[in-house]
Amino acid sequence: MKPVQSVAIIGAGNMGSGIAQKTAQEEFDVQMVDREAQWVERGQGIIADFLSEAVERRIFKPAQVEAIQNRITGVVGTENVSPDTDLVIEAVFEDFDIKTAVFTTLDEVCDEKTILASNTSSLSVNELAAATGRPDKFVGLHFFYHPAKNRLVEVIPAESTSRESTERVVQYCKTLGKVVIVCKDRPGFVVNRFFVPWLNEACLLLEEGVATTAQIDAAACKAFRIGMGPFALMNLTGPPIALHATDYLAEQLNTPRYTGAQNLRDMVEAGDMWEIGDEGHCSEEAEKIISERLLGQVFAVSAQIVAEDICSMEDVDRGAKVGLRWARGPFELANRLGIESAHSMASQYAELAGFSLPDFMTVQAESGTPFEFSYIDVTTDDSIATVQINRPEAMNALNETVVSQLGDALDILNADNSISTIVLEGAGKAFVAGADVKFFVDKIRAEKIQDIYDFTAFGHSVLNKLENSPKTTIAMTTGLALGGGLELALSCDYRIGTRRTQFRFPETSIGIYPGLGGSQRTPRICGVESARWAVLAGNFMDHNTAFALGLLTHLVEPSEVDATVNNIAETGKPAVKYAGKPTDSEHPVAAFAKQFFSDENMDILLSGGVPEGFDSEDKNVSRQVKSLRFAAPIALKMAADLLNDAVNTGDDLQSGLALELARLDTIFATNDAYEGLSALIEGRRPKYSNN
Repeated sequence: MKPVQSVAIIGAGNMGSGIAQKTAQEEFDVQMVDREAQWVERGQGIIADFLSEAVERRIFKPAQVEAIQNRITGVVGTENVSPDTDLVIEAVFEDFDIKTAVFTTLDEVCDEKTILASNTSSLSVNELAAATGRPDKFVGLHFFYHPAKNRLVEVIPAESTSRESTERVVQYCKTLGKVVIVCKDRPGFVVNRFFVPWLNEACLLLEEGVATTAQIDAAACKAFRIGMGPFALMNLTGPPIALHATDYLAEQLNTPRYTGAQNLRDMVEAGDMWEIGDEGHCSEEAEKIISERLLGQVFAVSAQIVAEDICSMEDVDRGAKVGLRWARGPFELANRLGIESAHSMASQYAELAGFSLPDFMTVQAESGTPFEFSYIDVTTDDSIATVQINRPEAMNALNETVVSQLGDALDILNADNSISTIVLEGAGKAFVAGADVKFFVDKIRAEKIQDIYDFTAFGHSVLNKLENSPKTTIAMTTGLALGGGLELALSCDYRIGTRRTQFRFPETSIGIYPGLGGSQRTPRICGVESARWAVLAGNFMDHNTAFALGLLTHLVEPSEVDATVNNIAETGKPAVKYAGKPTDSEHPVAAFAKQFFSDENMDILLSGGVPEGFDSEDKNVSRQVKSLRFAAPIALKMAADLLNDAVNTGDDLQSGLALELARLDTIFATNDAYEGLSALIEGRRPKYSNN
């Protein structure tokens, strides 16, 4: 499958320029196209302003901004799009005739291999595809505003879209670091299907005199644990957008309840915004009506989405959490409130809206058990199985459910004779960003450290299913891998990385040590000195450093990832997995670590000193010393001892892992562990007492 390399965006407005910017940030070649030069220039100005702000906030350096802007070519006229462009995304007005006119021109201009996509929040993708000359190479996209910031994108294949076209577009979106929901072409797709009627329902509550705009917003924020209520959100995006979207859903779904409320219609006709006062307090009775009505609407419509097989429960929740930044998705909220209570609210709303509540929600309520979610997705392509950890709203953090489901998936694949290779990947921009820290804090507070031990011991057994797998195992670490996520990757035979790869062991800075094999596999891979640099000082590793140390086995361009997987699958398991030395011993980090973190220097480093022969004013030296001083002393000493144990146990990895596991009770019983983990959750710097 040929990956997307060149992208053209038709429309240089706020949305189009944002898509162009994000695409250029990920090093694609971009054409930003509009009808007139002034609109192209306006789009370039929007991008320039956005990137200037990013420089001020130290997100980008000036040189990075220059490179991003240089990747964007302004083009006047759709007819002047480069014919060999891989993917063209139309991002013009939500008007069927305007969009199809654009695609008519693109059909004439572009090569037959070019994929066409429409960025739409409401129009039928099937109808748009049918209006083009290449229905098999047409995909719907729904980027969420602002596309350079919001991590969600809905990918909507038409019934005519080929599998390859869908896969290429999904791969492009993943390279942007997006959380991708692939869904069926139904009005509103996923998020807008439940979110737009939610906005309109707030207007109806206001119209009924239940409460004021401020009171409804306050009650909604409390019920959904969100920062902005429906009226504030409509003011942010513009009431006309809400009115257009809800009228569209009312018509397409034949649901009069969704027809724009009269007060919303009046607001739009007057060109006004909602007036929201400061007094958000209302009676308990009014608050109950507001919260139950809005929750019931979301529960009922979300159930429809799943019943219509538009997407999974997990994706509905994902859409709410990533796209709307809700703390919990609809089905998670239902579990939290109690499934019987959620069912009652949904039933009442369904009766109001004039539709039947899907049976599966009634059955769930009658069972009295909460919804169960799956966070592990397995797909196969010939003999290669891809296991995706799909919890991007939490950066794929490892919790009891994820680890258990991963173990079950690995058992099935390891026993499947038709599978030769297992590829592990994470959804969104992270591979896996460590373990769920809140779990540790909650268990320490409850004085249940045994539960932490049991969870970690089970994690060891799951990682051993990769370590000892008869299959070739590959970690697709093309994003962020921290702590337990990096340890998970190190248990695989190979680790593929790209320029987006970042590794780090943060444990000693938060009061613990790497407990899922990081203290044992790391020195066996790159040598004890480099392991000390990585584990004790907790240094961030970019893709080049990780590759030089051997923590990455393959460093490739994003376009080469699939080919690399296929090549590895043909090669099979490595002859030597644990080399015990850096891949490139001449790399500056490897060379520095060899000298600075040598055996003879460890006592003085652990005591906070600077070894003889090193200049304390040298930035690299001072950075390492500072990192070691900020680490929790007990965790630092225990991690150092475990790295030495890795050397002493040599080829006997299991003995080293047993030593790492055996000391968990000790480290998690320290005050420093509780302080470090709590500080991480609370967003503050820990204060260690060395006890």
